[in-house]
Amino acid sequence: MKILDELNRRGLIAGCTDPTKLAARLGAEPITLYCGFDPTADSLHVGHLMGQVTLRRFQLAGHHPIPLAGGATGSIGDPSGKTSERPLLTREVLEHNVACIKEQLRRILDFESGPNPARLVDNAVWTTSLTYLDFLRDIGKHFTVNVMVAKESVRARMEEGVGGLSYAEFSYMLLQAHDFYHLFRTLGCELQIGGSDHWGNITSGIDLIRRKLGQGAHGLTFPLLTKADGSKFGKTESGAVWLDPRKTSPYRFYQFFIQIDDATVMQNLRMLSLLPLEEIEVIEARHHERPETHEAQRSLAEAMTDLVHGKDATREAARASEVLFGGSLEGVPEATFDEIAGEVPRYEVDTARMNGSGASLVELLVDAGLCPSKGRARQDIEGGGVYLNNVRQGAVTRSITTEDLLFGRYVLLRKGKKNYVMVVAR
Repeated sequence: MKILDELNRRGLIAGCTDPTKLAARLGAEPITLYCGFDPTADSLHVGHLMGQVTLRRFQLAGHHPIPLAGGATGSIGDPSGKTSERPLLTREVLEHNVACIKEQLRRILDFESGPNPARLVDNAVWTTSLTYLDFLRDIGKHFTVNVMVAKESVRARMEEGVGGLSYAEFSYMLLQAHDFYHLFRTLGCELQIGGSDHWGNITSGIDLIRRKLGQGAHGLTFPLLTKADGSKFGKTESGAVWLDPRKTSPYRFYQFFIQIDDATVMQNLRMLSLLPLEEIEVIEARHHERPETHEAQRSLAEAMTDLVHGKDATREAARASEVLFGGSLEGVPEATFDEIAGEVPRYEVDTARMNGSGASLVELLVDAGLCPSKGRARQDIEGGGVYLNNVRQGAVTRSITTEDLLFGRYVLLRKGKKNYVMVVAR
């Protein structure tokens, strides 16, 4: 399948400078393209996956991807989609962030093998040596303020932003245009891709290439993913879902995709995963027939966790996820169980309470808040609705001792299908 046809079928084209010309260029020979990632933190997050995965799609189609780490543009901050100015980062912080991001980009793009390995660049390399006067003379003179103000990313910020738009942020467009011009001139990069909020920055680069070199270039944007309620994709109540496993564990990363609502899961599966469209169509048909199985969510979670963290991490995350659906605890490692413990309510007890004859299961169910009274706890046990470490309990006389502790400190209590409490011995 031609790359533009695939992108269209996946819903991945929000804007394109001239689809006919770009299709002809892509059909003639492999193209070099780039997508930028500003190092505003020491990790990329789920919201950045669209750009990385789209670069990977082009690479798999035989084209030459350039991921750009914005060591220079990151020191300014892109005003697109923001209502206030980002905090300015020190050079040391930026350099650290760029180094971290480079390693994350290597997980998705192939930098080593094949005829079209990805090439990683940092715009600080060609930007920091520019003097202010040279930049104004060579780049700034090709832009009018009227045109810049008319760009959506600038206009929206001026109308809706808090505290106005700083001159530094206003200049971001010129810096990104210069990036495209530099990569076009030095590496033959003819296509820039990015989120739909970058359309103005991309077309500014195309205009600069035309004005300075008299040649044409191409731009393509993909839609910005949002949740069903319109909120930003990749954000949760606890913050961003990071690609760095030290900031967001593979289990929580997996859980983020498992919890995507039915209304948007198929869109996410098409746009983000590398699964073939034919396979996705089969998953979609089964999803419409039986959405309660959450097969689409599992397929998405497995595909994205495989891509970012590897198959071993996906297996562990899937096993941990199954625990909360009544799966066996056998063989689950302590690190994974620690993640599960953070997902459910906790009730702490003194370990001494479990010594000797142990603590009454009936009493623990009440104390932990799973049952309103001892009478109801007995009824639930006799009715087969109470589980200890995911094993159904039937005896109201059951006591919990230190032998029931997982890893010497945990007992997982469940009532019904979804009501969990993690009893933690201290």
